[in-house]
Amino acid sequence: MDVMRVSTMRNWLLLLTSVAGVVQAAPPARIEVAYELSRDGSVVAEVVEVLEHGGGRYQITETSRGKGLLAFAGTIKRTSRGVADAKGVRPLEYLDERPGRNSRAAFDWQARTISMQHKAEQKSVPMPDGVQDRLSFMLAFALFPPKEKAFTYHVADGRGLSEQRYRVVGREKVKTPAGEFTALKLVRSKEKENTEIWLAAELGYFPVRVSQVPKDGKRLEQTAVRVSVP
Repeated sequence: MDVMRVSTMRNWLLLLTSVAGVVQAAPPARIEVAYELSRDGSVVAEVVEVLEHGGGRYQITETSRGKGLLAFAGTIKRTSRGVADAKGVRPLEYLDERPGRNSRAAFDWQARTISMQHKAEQKSVPMPDGVQDRLSFMLAFALFPPKEKAFTYHVADGRGLSEQRYRVVGREKVKTPAGEFTALKLVRSKEKENTEIWLAAELGYFPVRVSQVPKDGKRLEQTAVRVSVP
């Protein structure tokens, strides 16, 4: 398993959504959640998510460090910065920094374009309505939840745009090393891949567990092990 697979798992985690009629509280002004990522039961990485928002601005930072056979890969850092106000959550910059390869997406909401850079490649693409980056989903979901039980988001990063579709299954209790939570469960099925996400109501619908079975059949599990709220 390579570092890209670990990053892909994190990408699925951050595609947040909602259910019709849900009334929910926003996440705390600052929250930090640490996770363990395992593959077929063996821990392969530790991931820390930090969300800070207030005064019409937000920043989300994710730091991933490989463990065991992936320890050599170094640290991956992803950052999303932008605006969060009555008009919605609007990312301004998304960075993906890793050894030997960086990516960036800059969002121009007036010109309605997204400037993307991956390694030495650069391009500009039209901005679709309601676009988010791979980290801004969590705040967009918490502050402006969609009303449908099946929904689609356009997701941008330094490489390009993708369309992601999820459906809401319902609520259930989920136990993690960080505690027991009442969670909203989401499911995404695509070709031979299946992803399940649990979003904790007590944390403003911040993700606390993800289970993914990709095409190779090797199950990936990401589970919260520590939650810190000042």
